[in-house]
Amino acid sequence: MLAIMETSLHPIQMIDVGSKPLTLRTATASGRLVMQPATLAAIREGRLAKGDPIATARLAGIMAAKRTADIVPLCHPLPLDGVDISLQCIATAEGGPAVTIRATVRATAKTGVEMEALAAVTAAALTVYDMTKSIDRGMTIEAVQLESKTGGSRGDYDRSAGATDRDLTTVPE
Repeated sequence: MLAIMETSLHPIQMIDVGSKPLTLRTATASGRLVMQPATLAAIREGRLAKGDPIATARLAGIMAAKRTADIVPLCHPLPLDGVDISLQCIATAEGGPAVTIRATVRATAKTGVEMEALAAVTAAALTVYDMTKSIDRGMTIEAVQLESKTGGSRGDYDRSAGATDRDLTTVPE
């Protein structure tokens, strides 16, 4: 079965970054967990059986950034210089009340840290969901996206500046 899959798909390989120079890499990602007003109130008022979801989610995001290579198969394990996670409770967010999440990851490495930032945001959102699901199973995790990145041979990226590299994306044949 595996032999059939290997010939029918593009080969799977981890990119060799051995010859790349060590440079400072940063990436910032964001996302949000949309919920009912009562759920947001319970978070703000500290009325959850499992404890403080904001502090717990911050820790979960840091842990996820550090372990990204364990869950994303072709992601290089990286020694991270720093991980900053911020969560905000927003009562009037677009789409409804939400906890917004922002993660910035820094590393001096041969490859970027975009996946680490995205993993951090996702893990933080999942943690808040886990800690509040007893009162709101209808929450949605939305808009997990890369906001910016610096360093590397492909240059910087900044979503807020209207940057897009969708036109440059190609799939090797």
